[in-house]
Amino acid sequence: MESPSYKKFEIVGTSPLSLSEAIVNAVQKAAQVEPTVSWFEVAEIRGRVHNGNIEQFQVTLRIGAKLE
Repeated sequence: MESPSYKKFEIVGTSPLSLSEAIVNAVQKAAQVEPTVSWFEVAEIRGRVHNGNIEQFQVTLRIGAKLE
């Protein structure tokens, strides 16, 4: 049996509500484009602030997709 190989790419998820929603949004979008998504790692967390209020949570993910 052959060991699997993976490709890795980055995507930025966003949400006006939370970091976890930004992650879910990014993973769901990545899975639409690449159906073999197997894992993710958080590479960067940031946000947009306007007038002292958080407007948007932004999370850069590294996505791993199994090569078939």
